Amino acid sequence: MFHLAFQGNLYIHGEAKIHEGLPQNKHTTMNPKIIFASLLSLVCMFTSAMSQIEAGQSVIVKIMGVPAEEKAKIDEVYPISKAGFINLPFVNELPAAGLEAGQLAKSIQKAYKDGGIFNNAVIQVIANHEGIAPQEQQVHLGGHVRAPGPRPFRDGLTVFQAVQAGGGATEFGAMNRVVLFREGKQEVIDLEKAAGKAVVTEADDTIEVPEKNWRGR
Repeated sequence: MFHLAFQGNLYIHGEAKIHEGLPQNKHTTMNPKIIFASLLSLVCMFTSAMSQIEAGQSVIVKIMGVPAEEKAKIDEVYPISKAGFINLPFVNELPAAGLEAGQLAKSIQKAYKDGGIFNNAVIQVIANHEGIAPQEQQVHLGGHVRAPGPRPFRDGLTVFQAVQAGGGATEFGAMNRVVLFREGKQEVIDLEKAAGKAVVTEADDTIEVPEKNWRGR
């Protein structure tokens, strides 16, 4: 059995060899800096492996550098879908599973900037923290709706009902070309027709109301 004591240098007391090539002295001196660096390297490797975002977990997304009313729409706990995507207001689905929190933050920040939505925003993603649990199941509204953002999901909720729950389309919103995003796929739905109004949502769907074209459609 070995006993450790610190007195300037690190001494390991014992009769057995500590490493091949080291003499079997009662006091074998080892550099504490080397030991600390080795331990730190192991901790970093373990942390890196554990920090990848997985499908089915949830993350906190926070945005900085935007007006308070916009911040209130984005700051939220978001579940990662079984397909590995995160649904966010205004930018729809983004791949999340397999990324580290910092990588996902950069991806979200780029999506908002590339879309001309938030040019100077800074995104923070917090993952793998105890106590973070998905909120109630949601659908996400974006585009030209009066109140974009997440809305509670329930069985039987139609796309039309979800849009109405967000205040309906603005005067610039094209209800005949609403886009439904689901697990990386998209479908265009005409909510001005009975068939379109009957289309049912699923949890984590993203619904975008596009802008009307020059003909007002």
